[in-house]
Parts: sequence; structure tokens; C-alpha cells
Amino acid sequence: MGRAPPVLYGGAVNPMRKLADTIGGHPVFSMVGRALVPVDRAVHRTSRGRWGLGSLAGVQTLLLHTVGRRSARPRATPLLYVGHRGGYLVVGSNWGGARHPDWSTNLLANPAASVTVDGRDIPVRARLVTDEERAQLWPLLTRAWPAYEDYLARAQGRELRVFLLQPVDPV
Repeated sequence: MGRAPPVLYGGAVNPMRKLADTIGGHPVFSMVGRALVPVDRAVHRTSRGRWGLGSLAGVQTLLLHTVGRRSARPRATPLLYVGHRGGYLVVGSNWGGARHPDWSTNLLANPAASVTVDGRDIPVRARLVTDEERAQLWPLLTRAWPAYEDYLARAQGRELRVFLLQPVDPV
């Protein structure tokens, strides 16, 4: 699979991004990434959404706040995102695992959520994109994080859910 060109920051290649793009799809990276989710969540919370571990690699990250579909307890999940039409595209890759991530199933059960991004808490409504939209958006998503192609290959036939999180006016 072809990789996206390195992302430039201030006219220079971010070396951490180049490394992340190179190893991001490797199964060991996925295992380490899973283990670091609690640390990433803590970094997001401590920085009030201004930073996440993905920021070090030059990717855009947010903290998604959902409600557990069975527990009704608040859940927070750090995710990569791509800005799209005033909202946020997120992929339920689960690092290429065979199961959908819990946060994506929570959004299907209750699409009202919020995100913390760039230090702001924003109420959103989640919508699973259509098959046609997904086909159009997939190249945009894989340019932002080439490892999605590797995750898709490892997902054992599971289609990776793609959601558009659209900001809503607070009530």
C-alpha cells in the first residue's frame, strides 16, 4: 500500500509524524497504542483537550465523551479526527481488532455526545456515514492516518465504522 507524503509543519517534516506513518499500521504499534489509551485520556484531561499523545505525532486528536449503552456511565475516548464540513470525522478502527470499539456502539445507541478539542467542549450529534459517503471520505481519512488501511486488513472482514460528529447548539 502506498503511504501518504509526510506532513509538513512550519515548512519542515515532523519527524514523529514520519515515524508514526511508517510504523502506525504494525501490530506491535497497535498493542502499544491500546496500552497507552489511559495515558492519552489523562493527557487530554490534564491539558483540557489541548494536547493528546497523537499531537506529538502531528495528528489531530479529540476526546470523545459518550454514555455507556448498558452502564449509562460517562465514557471518554481519545481519537484521531479529520475535520470535515464543520464537524469531525472519526473511525471505529479499534486498532484493527475483530470487534467494533465500544464507543462506536455507544454512539449508535445514543448519538448525543460531546468532544473536547483544542481546549473547548463541544456538544455533537453523531451520524454513521452512508456507504457512498464512506467511499468518498476513505481517501481523506487514510491520508490523515495511513494505518487505517492496515487496520481494515486486520479487522477480519469487519467494516470500520466512520462517524461524522456534527456540532449542535447547546440546549
